[in-house]
Amino acid sequence: MIEHAKAEGCLLGLACGDALGRPVEFKSAATIEQRHGTVDTMLNHGSHGQPAGTITDDTELALCIARSLVERGGFDGADVAERFVGWYETDPFDIGLMTHDALSRLQRGDPWDQAGQAVWESRREGSNAGNGSVMRCAPYALAFANDLQQLGHVSEQSSAITHADPRCKRGCAVLNLTIAGLLRDEDNPLQQALDTTYPEQSNAQEIDEAIEGLPGNVSASAINNGGYVVDALQAGLYYGLSAESAREAIVRAVNAGGDADTVGAITGAVAGARFGAEGLPDAWLADINETDELRTLAESLLEIGRSGRGPR
Repeated sequence: MIEHAKAEGCLLGLACGDALGRPVEFKSAATIEQRHGTVDTMLNHGSHGQPAGTITDDTELALCIARSLVERGGFDGADVAERFVGWYETDPFDIGLMTHDALSRLQRGDPWDQAGQAVWESRREGSNAGNGSVMRCAPYALAFANDLQQLGHVSEQSSAITHADPRCKRGCAVLNLTIAGLLRDEDNPLQQALDTTYPEQSNAQEIDEAIEGLPGNVSASAINNGGYVVDALQAGLYYGLSAESAREAIVRAVNAGGDADTVGAITGAVAGARFGAEGLPDAWLADINETDELRTLAESLLEIGRSGRGPR
């Protein structure tokens, strides 16, 4: 039986890491320390010039996924893509390059399961495996926590809407399988995730090599909070699995700088699933306008798993 507090913690932790990291996105750890000391409260302005507690594309796209899952009763790729395009048409202040290109193609009429592939094929190595699908994928872990094969499969399908690189697809699956293990109180959720097989499993050895054995097989000094999916996933899992509290995990991730909102969001989803919503500061949650909706969606996503509903 999955604790509701852990499911809430996963979604709320994602939003907290995103919003805490947003004002210092793209800043170095040294610059953050010089300007702010330790960032452990929601800041005004900064990167993107938004009010304290403002979420970015990380949480906004996760909300699109969660709403689709709840309203459609399972995974519906065309519906998720349509919601992504609707969000894109609001002219968001933060959007990744691969996501922008894929959603532009979807807006012009490309099928939901082809746009991301076309973008990937058009990009050279080094600019074709960003973290834009890993940051948003956690809602699937709540909906399919009791069906690991299905969870791996839909995680990859959803990634491919914008990020079709095998590293991105595998990254989403492994992250969600790890979160599912945390929700289910498994002894070694990351290893279970790596060992789980599912239909159409992507072969992305670089992902597996970077995260196997975390957090003990890597030092904090070796972690890179970058936009490359392998780096971002390794960082998020490292911080999320090594900390003594959800708050500590998110604060460490954000203050490391770089892609602070996205690594913060990945870290928050993992740490929130570990420690539950009660591990997140009330002051953070009060600053985030979407807190109540995220709580409601967490319960509704768990209901999909209880009812045994599957993809459309």
